[in-house]
Amino acid sequence: MARGAKVVPYSRDYRRPPRWNMGLPPHRPPGPLTRLLRRIANPIFYLKAVMGLAVVGLVLLPSGADLINAAMRPVQSAEGTCRIIRVVDGDTLSLMCPEEGLHSARLLGFDTPEKFSPKCTGEFVAAERASWALRTLIQKADRLSLTHDGTDQYGRSLVRLELDGIDVARLMVQAGHARVNNGGPRGSWC
Repeated sequence: MARGAKVVPYSRDYRRPPRWNMGLPPHRPPGPLTRLLRRIANPIFYLKAVMGLAVVGLVLLPSGADLINAAMRPVQSAEGTCRIIRVVDGDTLSLMCPEEGLHSARLLGFDTPEKFSPKCTGEFVAAERASWALRTLIQKADRLSLTHDGTDQYGRSLVRLELDGIDVARLMVQAGHARVNNGGPRGSWC
């Protein structure tokens, strides 16, 4: 052999695994039970579950209930037959009327906790309860009627809603979900 030629030495052990892997069992992927136990032990699993339930409870269920109200409950008004498309919070609705199209309406005579800018967690929880109480009242009513009374500084229509001839303000205040309000300063819900 010529000088400088590269010679690869022969070894009997060239197929043997490296020493650091000696004696370990061969790698096997974990079985389904092991994967399930690892998933249950992972805190991210619970975080995802809580977030999924929050999406269902705060978005999907209210949207479904509002769609049922819109499809099943026409509202009589001076402008014609309107539909309540969405209960925004306990005292605000989205209406679809033939003359005005889709617009926001503030219910007169009462005030409920704020859902979109709450001052504390208790106010947010009370706002959710008020929203569901209003949805329930609308679903249970046989006859709904609206009386328009101008607009407010935010461009919302000011309306009075009557369910079976009874003002919704009275029903919400009696149920404890609202306070009487005729335009004065708002109190705290915290």
